[in-house]
Amino acid sequence: MFLIDTHCHINHINTINKNDNIDNILKKAYKKNVRLFLSISTSVQDFYHLFQYTYFYKNIFLSCGLHPNYTHHKNDLKNIEIISKYDKVIAIGETGLDFYRSKEKKKQIELFQNHILISKKIKKPIIIHTRCADKEIINILNSYKNQLYPGIIHSFTGTVDFARKLLDIGFYISFSGIITFKKSNDLRSILKFIPLNRLFIETDSPYLSPEPYRGQINQPCLLWYIAKIIQKCLKIDFLTFTQILNKNFFTLFNIKNNIYQSYNQKK
Repeated sequence: MFLIDTHCHINHINTINKNDNIDNILKKAYKKNVRLFLSISTSVQDFYHLFQYTYFYKNIFLSCGLHPNYTHHKNDLKNIEIISKYDKVIAIGETGLDFYRSKEKKKQIELFQNHILISKKIKKPIIIHTRCADKEIINILNSYKNQLYPGIIHSFTGTVDFARKLLDIGFYISFSGIITFKKSNDLRSILKFIPLNRLFIETDSPYLSPEPYRGQINQPCLLWYIAKIIQKCLKIDFLTFTQILNKNFFTLFNIKNNIYQSYNQKK
């Protein structure tokens, strides 16, 4: 039995706390049986830092993308398409829309659309961030329905209706530490609506620490706590639950799980 952190920013943990180098981060994760990691990049510069930081760790996969909240350069999309073909890269993103503060809606939409096209072209899943833009996300995904490669809405906080529309399009839905918050009763209710074969879990570390660790730097090791909360909500055997989650990951990202089951046994 092992867990997969399907969305973390593992290089950002060390940026916040210099004492938490990658070996310390992984050692703590392994103690909680978190064995595989998908570390997400948010810019070209962030990707290259992440790539160098994790280069020698075969159990850390990467994404490449341009986050909607940040300013990007003219040639960044071309660079994303180039680096998206690296073997270590298994996903595009994170991308998406965030209208919480930004007034640059048109630029965000164009950027998101370009990520969709790159995802389709190289046939790698897309990881989507959405905030105050659920309607626009669905409209764009529907408009590209014939050119869409499946993907994940990460750190889901939307409605049942939004979840249903995402599932109809063929997307997976991922829950972060937000699901553990005391005020997340509605979200825990929505969780029960999601088919198990379309479910992912994540930490989004170093952000969104689960209860009772809020206010602390989030870590991949805390995925175990998130998994236990979700498992109790769903009333499912923990071993069965982890096996389903792992199968979802290996299926979406087209990874041979026997390689990583072997890795898990050696740890």
